[in-house]
Order: sequence, then structure tokens, then C-alpha cells
Amino acid sequence: MFFRDREAPVCQAVKKTYLCIMKITEEIVQHIAHLSRLEFEGEEKEQIRQDMDQIISFMEKLREVETDGVESLIHMTNEVNKLREDVAKQTITKEEALINAPKKDSDYFRIPKVLSK
Repeated sequence: MFFRDREAPVCQAVKKTYLCIMKITEEIVQHIAHLSRLEFEGEEKEQIRQDMDQIISFMEKLREVETDGVESLIHMTNEVNKLREDVAKQTITKEEALINAPKKDSDYFRIPKVLSK
């Protein structure tokens, strides 16, 4: 867990669940940036921290919504995928496909060698 050597979020029991109020620090932003292979400096890093704080605040606000008796939503709609038959049909001829090829050899595209023996 990320917090093993650091201060853990403050958690308190609310309606049989735990509400964790997490403070987004510069250290957390650095850690997430490292994991996502991103680099943030100065004002940009502060903006990311503020954005993350807003996300956490929004999630905390969602916890206030009364959901007792609300059925879990698995799909956004009750619609079932309507799939078409998978029928093979020729939409373009070989000649049409090769017409703009920079290099071609009768029925094939010619490409530079990519593997050496």
C-alpha cells in the first residue's frame, strides 16, 4: 500500500462504511506522476494537486447520497446489442487497393525489409 511509510488518510465510520478524507500532498502527486510516467513542475503540479483534491471532494460528496434500496446498475440501458451478420463481401478490388501503393509487386504491397537473418 502506498501509505505504509506515510501518514494514512483519516477514516471515520459513517453508515457502516468508512469515510476516508484524504489530503492530496505534493508527495502523492509525485508518486502518481512517477507511476504514470508523467512529469509535472511548479504551477502545473499545483494545478494537478488541486484537480485531484476536487476529485476526492466529489467522491466524498457522492457518499452523502442516500442509496438504500437502490438497485445496482450494471449497464446504462436495457438495450441488447443488435449485431449484424458477419458476411464476407468484397468492397475494394486488389487493383484499387494497389493503385496508390508506392511500391507493388503484381498482387502485393512491397515494403522495406524489417527483419534481418
